[in-house]
Amino acid sequence: MTQFYIGGEWVAPVSGETMPVMNPANGERLGTVALGNGGDVDSAVAAAKAAFETFSQTSKADRLALLRRIREVSERRLEELAQAMRMEMGAPITFSREMQADAAIGHLDGFIDSLEALEEREALKNGDIIVREPIGVCGLITPWNWPVNQVVLKVLPAIATGCSCVLKPSEYTPLSAVVYAEILDEAGVPAGVFNMVHGEGPVVGAALSRHADIQMMSFTGSTRAGKAVTQDSADTIKRVTLELGGKSPNLVFADCDLEERVKVSVAECMLNTGQSCDAPTRLLVERSCYDEVLEIARTAAENTAVGDPAEEGEHLGPLFDQIQYDRVQTMINVGIDEGARLLAGGPGKPEGFEDGWYVKPTIFADVENHMRVAREEIFGPVLAITPFESEEEAISIANDTPYGLAAYVQTGNAGRAERVAARLRAGAVHINGAAVGYGTPFGGYKQSGNGREGGMMGLEDYLETKTLHGMF
Repeated sequence: MTQFYIGGEWVAPVSGETMPVMNPANGERLGTVALGNGGDVDSAVAAAKAAFETFSQTSKADRLALLRRIREVSERRLEELAQAMRMEMGAPITFSREMQADAAIGHLDGFIDSLEALEEREALKNGDIIVREPIGVCGLITPWNWPVNQVVLKVLPAIATGCSCVLKPSEYTPLSAVVYAEILDEAGVPAGVFNMVHGEGPVVGAALSRHADIQMMSFTGSTRAGKAVTQDSADTIKRVTLELGGKSPNLVFADCDLEERVKVSVAECMLNTGQSCDAPTRLLVERSCYDEVLEIARTAAENTAVGDPAEEGEHLGPLFDQIQYDRVQTMINVGIDEGARLLAGGPGKPEGFEDGWYVKPTIFADVENHMRVAREEIFGPVLAITPFESEEEAISIANDTPYGLAAYVQTGNAGRAERVAARLRAGAVHINGAAVGYGTPFGGYKQSGNGREGGMMGLEDYLETKTLHGMF
């Protein structure tokens, strides 16, 4: 992890800066990652720019064949990806294997299907022709919470459309990024088409965003950092796509199967130790079933196991590092100070887990929507429960947020599901626990970002449109 992948080779960094990579489950050091600088970015962009000249002219058939080779290698090395994320971010191995690493295959299949269906040349009724071409060199910045998922959602559409790219993965999760770079190399991705530079956002991320030879930036992370990427990209008028934060509402109506839907809702909030941008962290509950829901939710939280990521099974691992642990602890105390009722969990580490960055699955009841625990993205296993009196009030509370990534509805009434979903200002609405399928576009409204990742719309973000006139 002390080398960067540039121009098809592992090379020494220009920068001499490094940082330790830690295991969040026990605080032990896993290794060292190099932190790049502007000179490293210049080298990577130069390699990508040179590669674009030829790779952009490849046929769709050639790129489909390349994606299928990537799939073969990814499938063979899936366990390595899973173990890497287990070590670097504390994802329990069963979850890491079945969801975190599985994304390397699932999203790839979605992009293969979409590329097969993509019309790169289309004749209009007026006789003009539309041609869809790769946008150019792309700068890609990915987070630590779903490391491989976000890498493949950016790298694969760049390759599929004939672009070249420079990836800056999170410096906190470099192990899985290195394995994935090895996968691409082994699959035969041409030199310079994919490049990788580790580093910090304000240094490497900013250098990418400001670089005149990059035509597009794709960023996933916090809303604060997304604003910085947008501002840094403004001088060169490059395309910017953003997948940012969320504070997703989960509307529970009395006409659903309360025992099942509430237990699953708590589990969805706690999934990945609550470190998901679209986690349903606000449970809005119809007043007529509020007390019953509180009891189900409290029991579900108390039955949520916390355990060693190396052990198989369904349990939560630690938060990814002390930075996040401290923030979550702060927000739990904020909830208490604001007057929310602590229903389960609370400050401190679970008994028996003094080593590592473990937290208690925590639930607050009687949360008012002006409270910080209802408005700010906590990024930990913390659920805020708020009652509502009517469908209209539920929709109003749900939409009263600067975010709009996802929303969830639990109801036994199909008409209500359709009616409520139509009024929720969010990029995805999950009805009764249904998940997003591979190949479906993912993204949000408002301050949750712009653009979409996955499937056909995920390809379109990497394409420019050219029109031809007077062609024979």
